[in-house]
Amino acid sequence: MAELSPGHPGADGAAAASGEATGVDERALDEVVRFTSDLIRIDTTNRGDGTCRERPAAEYAAARLAGAGLEPVLLERVPGRTNVVARYPGTDPTAPALLLHGHLDVVPAEPARWSVPPFSGEVRDGVVWGRGAVDMKDMDAMVLAMVRFWARAGVRPRRDVVIAFTADEEASAADGAAFLADRHAALFEGCTEGVSECGAYTFHDGRGTQIYPIAAGERGTAWVRLTARGRAGHGSKINHANAVTRLAAAVTRIGAHAWPVRLTPTVRASLAALGSLYGLDADPHAPDFDVDAHLAALGPAAALAAPVVRNSTTPTVLKAGYKVNVIPGEATALIDGRCLPGTEEEFRATLDELTGPDVEWEFLHHEIPLQSPVDTPTYARMRAALEEFAPTARVVPFMMSGGTDAKHFSRLGITGYGFTPLRLPEGYDYGAMFHGVDERVPVDALHFGVRVLDRFLRTA
Repeated sequence: MAELSPGHPGADGAAAASGEATGVDERALDEVVRFTSDLIRIDTTNRGDGTCRERPAAEYAAARLAGAGLEPVLLERVPGRTNVVARYPGTDPTAPALLLHGHLDVVPAEPARWSVPPFSGEVRDGVVWGRGAVDMKDMDAMVLAMVRFWARAGVRPRRDVVIAFTADEEASAADGAAFLADRHAALFEGCTEGVSECGAYTFHDGRGTQIYPIAAGERGTAWVRLTARGRAGHGSKINHANAVTRLAAAVTRIGAHAWPVRLTPTVRASLAALGSLYGLDADPHAPDFDVDAHLAALGPAAALAAPVVRNSTTPTVLKAGYKVNVIPGEATALIDGRCLPGTEEEFRATLDELTGPDVEWEFLHHEIPLQSPVDTPTYARMRAALEEFAPTARVVPFMMSGGTDAKHFSRLGITGYGFTPLRLPEGYDYGAMFHGVDERVPVDALHFGVRVLDRFLRTA
């Protein structure tokens, strides 16, 4: 287990409790920008084919953790697919530990479509550019800058903080969080809660309100492969057993399906909190609650809840044939499915119905949905840290439409939250940055993030 070295400035437990260090220093603000830029320059593109190599980024992170007096361990299931884990000890050995995790891999980027080279890490006009700027090398950099500040200032949090930088989150996580949870659970001993990506950012509602959503759940991943089989033949002949036609019909049904409303406790809490911001009387807990009318009344803020009131199935890939005058005997499609907690059996039954008798389906990748309580001390401390540095913030819970490594760490009994604090200017489309072109993050947002993260983790 990684510990602070003897005599290390962080080895005296008095500093954090006494409040000697009241906020991060200028060096931490400089480092969070530099670390974000440096990590972006390390190309950790994950195409899902096993060719990604996170090791250079893992070694970079480990070196900076070691510079803070920690003893990080590097762990691999497959050579090059490297994870880093370290533990920063707290002052209360009886308190449950908290997991702070971020992934090192990124999705591919097409340089020709970008305004700057996607792996340049260029800092221009107060903005850091490049793939991973928000997903999620910014958070990785915040953690590194914060821990190094703690070491300089002699800060000790109340709880042990376990730090994990993972591989393979942008694919199956088989070489990352899943591997760590399955094979190295002892490194996370005592952890009851975890914090990671996709929450605590500024959402501007266009009416002057700055909303900061904290993620307290996420839909399950249900990536599906469809396979249609039929009779191969000549393209000039009528063929009622055409695999392409069968597949196309199934894909159309799936893409057009109107999934019913299924409100989880997290989503109801989110809808209630958003409604209170705008003086709406509708009660999301009432049996006659009209969710679509409520969303319409929320205006732009509906975007925080609309994707998670239902399951979804989005066709993304089609594969069939090799020549225009040849009817293939097989055609396949991929569907990005997402399901809410408690709806997995319904999801399976619906796919059986929509695919019909001529198309088979199977899970390509399947992970559980999550939901976390919003009435906990940890959630309250996240809220308080945000409100301290953004006094006009309106903090609300929300459920992520996608998924994170929290799914895998949940198997260890770790309740996950999305908390990557960023103060963003109006007009900055945070959601479009994820997997999008010209991904970037403002320097001021990074400064805000490391300040808020520091304050939250000291009080957690």
